[in-house]
Amino acid sequence: MDLGEATAPLVAVVGVVGTLLSALLTQRAADRGRQRELDRVEQVRERRRHAQELRACSVALNASARQYLAALTDQVHALGRDEELRVVRQRLTQARDQYRDVYAEAQMRLPERVLDLVAGLSHDLGSVYGMVRRLDDGLSRAGDSPEAVRESIDELWGRLRRTRREMRAELAGYAADPGR
Repeated sequence: MDLGEATAPLVAVVGVVGTLLSALLTQRAADRGRQRELDRVEQVRERRRHAQELRACSVALNASARQYLAALTDQVHALGRDEELRVVRQRLTQARDQYRDVYAEAQMRLPERVLDLVAGLSHDLGSVYGMVRRLDDGLSRAGDSPEAVRESIDELWGRLRRTRREMRAELAGYAADPGR
């Protein structure tokens, strides 16, 4: 058999194998592209879910802190008025318990930068609560007074506003930064 006769079938076989491999490689590349797109979509979905959870946590924390501060304010106003005191005490206890539950969740979800602000706010809410309870029970310490409580509550409202700004900035960061 001469070289010309052997080359033609060899070229044909190489051509068929090349065509088959080309189709296979094209299919694999398309599959990898689809998988990358699915992974990207899943990452976007995960970021959105995380941002929604963070937003829900921030909203709940803000709402419960506002209720806690309002209940503390009501308690101070009710001091010395026995007819309202039982209801106001109960509302304060409920607001405090709700805040503690929401704060516990926030400790697991909020970024450290925001959590540092929230932790300080939470500590000071507890201090004001202690002062209010001591005043209510007639066991006040030096520095405990309705006026000191009111000043502390006013300062805590300002800190809550700053904390809210930081929470909003963090949420905006999630919306603006697709890599988070």
